[in-house]
Amino acid sequence: MLSNMGAPAFVLVFNIVFLIVCVFIMYVVITKAVKKGINQSVVGKFIEKNYGVKGSKSDLDNDK
Repeated sequence: MLSNMGAPAFVLVFNIVFLIVCVFIMYVVITKAVKKGINQSVVGKFIEKNYGVKGSKSDLDNDK
């Protein structure tokens, strides 16, 4: 399929894959930075101290 289209199709596919990989890496970095920032902030420490909330639980965690 791509062999009939030549170099422009390869460049397009490469750019799309590269964009997806970059967006995923940015998502991981931003997620980790926000979690670390909240946990080490004054407000995060206050919530841990007063309410005992250690980690975040999502709605999918049904372990009680």
